[in-house]
Amino acid sequence: MQKTIDVLCIGQAVIDCITRGQEADRHRENVYRADRIELHIGGDAVNESVALASMGYRAAIACGAGTDLAGNLLRGELARRGVDISRVEWMPQLVTPIAQLVVHQDGGRHSINSRATMLEGYLPVPESLRLQEARIVSLASLFRAPLDRAQTVRQIVTAAKQTGAIITADTKLPTFREIRMEELADVWPMIDYIFPNEKEASYYTGLQITEGKEEAFWKMTEQFRKYGVKNVVIKAGADGCYVHGGDADGSAVKIHLPALPVDVVDSTGAGDNFVAGFLSGILQGKDLQTCALSGRERAAASITRMGAN
Repeated sequence: MQKTIDVLCIGQAVIDCITRGQEADRHRENVYRADRIELHIGGDAVNESVALASMGYRAAIACGAGTDLAGNLLRGELARRGVDISRVEWMPQLVTPIAQLVVHQDGGRHSINSRATMLEGYLPVPESLRLQEARIVSLASLFRAPLDRAQTVRQIVTAAKQTGAIITADTKLPTFREIRMEELADVWPMIDYIFPNEKEASYYTGLQITEGKEEAFWKMTEQFRKYGVKNVVIKAGADGCYVHGGDADGSAVKIHLPALPVDVVDSTGAGDNFVAGFLSGILQGKDLQTCALSGRERAAASITRMGAN
């Protein structure tokens, strides 16, 4: 079948309520003043698909969302930004997740998530995803709903691999439900690229960063490759990225790229923008270093503004 979609992003779609600078100014006993408070569409699948669409790629999203006010906002914004939403299931019984993000003065952040992120009642199945239409199938929020059940992940990855798609996975730390790594032992060899950040890489490999960050990150990439993943890219924030895999010519690749120096406003969605930039390189047939450079550039641009998109 003709590939009519460049990247299909499967995962979470949320509304981000972002507050910047709240902790700096207590105005009165029960009143705080913030620099800015803004609403943005967010979630890994949203951020990746919007970024890819903005670069001119045919991006589609598969997720579950409610028909409430937040869901209607998602629907309108995704369509306006050119993302194919034909695989989204709009379900009246779902409460569309809203994440509260507090952005600190240095651009770092912490988040508050509710049980709405579990998306109870929504389970994507290969038939409804039309996987055969996509050149790349991105598990945009692996280990978070709806990709937090081993059987669901296995079914999607197996079906996508049978279509000849490239399979990528952007990981998340678990919140309300957890899959053990060994539950996906047969899935890892089908993953072409995995994109954990430094905390996720430590969590899923069981390795700690003690002395010598670079040595620790390379050990983590090696562990993921032992699981069977072909190419491992650790997004290490201010330390840049660590890439361990192989190029099309069969040559082994180990690359560390430092982060670009920019004024950080908000790190929300930086990792998702990195992945989108990296995937753009894959779509163009570029080598791993060029893909990583593209990802780094996209991530650097994203953190100079509020929100992921």
